[in-house]
Amino acid sequence: MRKMIYLALSLALLAGGCVPAMTENTGASSDALHIVASTSIVADVVQQVSGEDAVVDVLIPAGSDPHSYSPTPQDVARIARADVIFLNGLGLEAGLQPVLENARPDAAVVELSQGIDLLQKPESPAREEGEGNPSEGADPHLWSDPNNVRVWVSTIAETLSERDPSHAANYRRRAASYQKVLEDLDAWVREQVAGIPPERRVIVSDHLMWGYFCARYGFRQQGAIIPGYSTLAQPSAQELAALEDAIRQVGVPAIFVGNTVNPSLAERVAADTGVKLVTLYTGSLSDPDGPASTYVDWVRYNVTAIADALR
Repeated sequence: MRKMIYLALSLALLAGGCVPAMTENTGASSDALHIVASTSIVADVVQQVSGEDAVVDVLIPAGSDPHSYSPTPQDVARIARADVIFLNGLGLEAGLQPVLENARPDAAVVELSQGIDLLQKPESPAREEGEGNPSEGADPHLWSDPNNVRVWVSTIAETLSERDPSHAANYRRRAASYQKVLEDLDAWVREQVAGIPPERRVIVSDHLMWGYFCARYGFRQQGAIIPGYSTLAQPSAQELAALEDAIRQVGVPAIFVGNTVNPSLAERVAADTGVKLVTLYTGSLSDPDGPASTYVDWVRYNVTAIADALR
């Protein structure tokens, strides 16, 4: 694997010299910090803090499932050039682990899960395919609660201030401003949730994605098509049958499925139970011209869709 990584890096550098940033930060100076973020959601939050004082690349492009993403030679080159690498952590980016070994020795690799009160896995997670088990440990879907992202912002600001003291005041100023945006976003979510009858605040999704959202806003995560934290899991026929029984008994109004996963199993369960299927953005932002092109838009789009389906 290591030889393959070195070969990929060499080919990428020979083919392209340097890899262009995936974000539109053209105002940064040539000696600015080079930051790599794992997902489009992480990258957007980092960009809110870094502004024009750093260059931010995103590894996993918009529209891709972070659970199943496989790195490219360009990703190897980006990681090799990075001063700081921000990850969600908790196994979400398991596919990136081999290429993360190619990071420079002096690069800061930061998992944004630090400092967050984590939710632990269910007692009976679904079986995983391949090596390792992405469902092991805590729930990695931290960003479903904006208050967790506020912790991210603090971690990002402190990390960038330590690596680039000359712009520390800028990083902290932007972080404070964005914290207020997220605080207002949390209040907005509560307003939307208030219009949903308490007995209908039930979430069934394609995988166990909404635990932090449910814990924060008074929902019950009734179950999932894939009863685990990773979309790589495979549910058994017995698990699907049990979920369908629970949907009928509880009177679940809708099943929520992410736009980056294969919806076939969810469509089957929805057809069997007569429940409507609602598509949400989950592990990725939309394209820049889409309805969830920033993290704030991501929250607003999903909460609006959830509220409309459950009222």
